[in-house]
Order: sequence, then structure tokens, then C-alpha cells
Amino acid sequence: MSVQRQADGRWIRTHSAADRVISGLSGWENKQYLKATGPAVAIFTKKGQGYNDQLGSKIIGTFANCAGGTTPWGTVLSAEENFQSQVTEAVYPDGTTYPPGETPFLLEEMEGLGNVFGLAGNKYGWIVEVDPTNPQDYGTKHTWLGRYRHEAVGIRVEVGQPLAFYSGCDRRSGHLYKFVSKGTVKDPQDKKNSQLLTDGMLYAAKFNPDGTGQWIPLKADTTINPDQPNVHAGGIIALPQRPKGGSFLAKTDEDIQNFKQQFKTLGDLYTGIPEEQQGAILIDAHLAASAVGATCAARPEDTEIAPDGSLFIAFTSGTADAQTGGPNLEIFQAPSEKKQYEYGWLMRLVEDGNVPQAMTFRWQMVATGGEIAQGGLGFANPDNLAIDGIGNLWMVTDISTSKHNKPVAQGRLDKNQQPLEDTELLGLYGNNSFWFLPTSGENLGQAFLFALGPMECELTGPFFTSDQKTLFIAVQHPGEKNQTRRDMATKTLEFALQTTQGEEFIQTRQVPWGSNWPSKQTNDPPKPSLVAIRRINSEQIVEKPNPL
Repeated sequence: MSVQRQADGRWIRTHSAADRVISGLSGWENKQYLKATGPAVAIFTKKGQGYNDQLGSKIIGTFANCAGGTTPWGTVLSAEENFQSQVTEAVYPDGTTYPPGETPFLLEEMEGLGNVFGLAGNKYGWIVEVDPTNPQDYGTKHTWLGRYRHEAVGIRVEVGQPLAFYSGCDRRSGHLYKFVSKGTVKDPQDKKNSQLLTDGMLYAAKFNPDGTGQWIPLKADTTINPDQPNVHAGGIIALPQRPKGGSFLAKTDEDIQNFKQQFKTLGDLYTGIPEEQQGAILIDAHLAASAVGATCAARPEDTEIAPDGSLFIAFTSGTADAQTGGPNLEIFQAPSEKKQYEYGWLMRLVEDGNVPQAMTFRWQMVATGGEIAQGGLGFANPDNLAIDGIGNLWMVTDISTSKHNKPVAQGRLDKNQQPLEDTELLGLYGNNSFWFLPTSGENLGQAFLFALGPMECELTGPFFTSDQKTLFIAVQHPGEKNQTRRDMATKTLEFALQTTQGEEFIQTRQVPWGSNWPSKQTNDPPKPSLVAIRRINSEQIVEKPNPL
């Protein structure tokens, strides 16, 4: 969708000939299939062990699209995130997918739609590149970037260097990945740079407790060396199941020892000729990364490249899931002790030598969620990031709607008089919110609340225009839980807050019940929207500090 800023500062839709909808079923509409590049194409086009949609390298659509990124050469990237609710995620050792029927169609939740349409699960969970200026382009899935629950992509493009694309897998125990192209960049604005995404190597991050780390290549000869279950929140780690396919949960040191004795390299876990084997590894990237010792992380979401080349990563939540496990507690710790921590972190990662192709790096947590008295900065569950023209960090939160404004009683105890868990205290943070974090100067290390979102929404995709005069932000699913606010309904709720010194006090809130966003007119239904924020004087959102 094309928009343009008017002389009075307003943004309007311009209805360009290049505007188009790319959906989960584009291939059903006038045969507008998506394309694919890289080793996984060898899996899409062969007859293997599992399900085949008979479309070869053509892909019916893209869905579960989350955050993305823009390239210097003018294309847009979109991340397929929670695809597992619609198609089968599990694959066989040859990279082919389980049958669609393995993911039941659920009418009330509108899940399992891939079952209805016969979608091949291994064709979803990728980064999609689209050229906005080409109305005939319905997207390309670059399989060298890996298949997992992508959340955003950080793009590093420097003349004379390979491309580096960073992305996180948004699941509890997900990994951080980096793709490095085989070729190098000659002109950052040349659309031929898209070809660099068709050949290279995908790496997964190994974080060490001393603040160092290394990138582990996801290729056939990489040694099997998974972390022990007991270092993870939840005490489990998911690994590739053989010979059947899919995964199993390792729960003991003995499970890991047996796994390492049976399989020595990734090539022992995935079958086929070399290109097919590499394709299968990329299709099963999450389990392959766990098998070679990549660090299970705390729901890595957005990844953004700073002007100095460093990488900022939002880790949303540090608690475990019974089916997937949780993060490595030696890396993702609460401020005061080694335990599960719900509220999340922002990390800064610097490549050794500050080059995209580095195989080692240094990392540091630069912001921690949670209450001030507990060592946090006042926010919870950081998600999408943006970096303004002078390098400051902007962040939106992603607190689950079910937790928004959930009352917290005096004393913070449950019905059994036990202290409430982190997840039961999320109601203290109210709605999702938008934060400003300076990266230099006297306010370095602090977080400032910039905006509160409407009721029961998630704020997503903060983005600055190139002139730094407009800041876009999307309001996603307002009124998700209680739907339309009727007759200005409000509930009075109480919350046991803490001062910055840890002293408890009760706050009473008048909380709207449901939403009328964006019209805010009585009984109007809530709608998702895009907001453009600018200064009244039309100057840059953040002014450069005066030189000393």
C-alpha cells in the first residue's frame, strides 16, 4: 500500500498501480504463486518420504507474517512467524513434511487451515522478500535464511563485505541466527543484491556466560553437541527424533549422551544428496541448531542493526513451555538470581572485528524488564525495535492480552498464600506500551515511556521515515479480549504496586472495558490501524544534541 505525505504534514493513501495483496492463498488467485531460492528447493521438487503438494518450487502463499525489514536496494522483507498453527511444522529426516492432516482444522480457533487447502508445511516459516515497485512480484522465500518461527530481520549491508541477515526464532527455547552471503556487496542500492541471498551459510548463536560467543554453521559436517537439559528453564530440550522424524524431549544427561553416541554430525540426522541434505537442515533449522549446541534463548524477537554495526536483540520472555522448553539460565537470568524471568531483556551484540562475516562476538544485556525495585527498567516483554537517526533505541512491548490490567491483590499472594509468579504480575504493567531508550549521553541506561497503546492491543512495527520527521506505529488487534467497548463501560480495579525502593502501595485504576479505537466514538467497533506521529513544528522527532 502506497502512502504520501502532504504539504500540511498529513499522510494519505495514494492508490499506486503497484499496490497489491499478498495472502496465504495468493497462488489460488490468478496463479500468483510465490517463488523460492536456495537448497530447500531441492526438497520441494523431489518425491520424498512425506507429503508433496505437486507444485514443485511454486508456493501458494505467505501467512503468519510478523515483523520484517527493508533493504537498501528497495525491497521489503516479511517474517513468517507462528506458521505452526496452520500447517505441520514437523518434517522427516529428508526434509519432506508431515501430511496436512497432522494439524487438525479447528473451526472456532480458525486454525489448521493448511489442512483444508493441502498446504505443504515445509514451505512456510521463511523470510519473504517482495519488491514494492513491481506489481507482478508476489514474493520470494530465500531458504538459505532458514525455516523457523521468524520474528523480524536485521540487515547489515556494507560495500566490499558479505551480506549479514540476523533473525530470531520467536518460541521459548528459540535461537538467534545469522545468514552470511557467499558473494560480497558492490553497490548497496543495486537490486542485484537479492541474488546474494541465494547462496551462503546459515549460523546459529552460541552465547557463553563470560560475554563471548560464536556462530555455529548449520551444515552436514557440524558436530553434534547439544546443551544439557538441566541448564534450561523447564529442564528439557527438544532434539531431532530419528528415524521417525519430528522431535523428542531430552530430559536427562543420559538422553544427551545417548544422542551424541548415536549421531556425530548433522549429516547423520538428515538424508539425501548434499544439496538435499543441506535443504533438510535448513527446513528443520530449530532442531538442527539445538542439536549442534546453539543456545536456547528467551523468545528472540526483533533484531536491529545500529549505525555502528552492532546488533540489538529483543528477548521477550524468559519462562519455559512444557512442550518446547525454555532459555539457558546461565545466559538469561533474573537481575538478582539464576531463575526463570518473565519480563525480558535487550541485548547488544558486537561482532569481533566489527565485520559481518565474523565467527565470534561479544554480547551484553543493556536493558532488563521488570519493576525498578527488582532491578528492571519498568517495562515488560520487549518486542519490536527501531533505531532513530542518531542511534537511540525505540521499543514496543508484547504483553499477552490475557494479562493486560489483570488485578494484583495486596500482598501479591495467591489463594494458597504463596508469592505470585512473574506471569501473574504482568497486570501491573497495564496496556502494551512504547519506550525510548537513549544509547548515549547522561540518560544512557534508562528507559522512558513514550506512549501507551489502546485497550487490549499490541503495538508493532515502529518505523522512522528517512527524514526522521515521521514515526509510524501499528495498532494490532485492539479490543482482542473484550471486543467493542459498550456505552463507555469501565471497571474499577486495584493493583499492588511497588515504589522504586520496593515499598508496596495500592493503585486504583478506572479501566475501559473493551475498545472503540481508532474512532473513540461510543459503541464503534475496534479496528487495527496505522498511526503516523510527527512534531507539530514538523521538525525531526529526536533532535541531535548540541555539541559541547
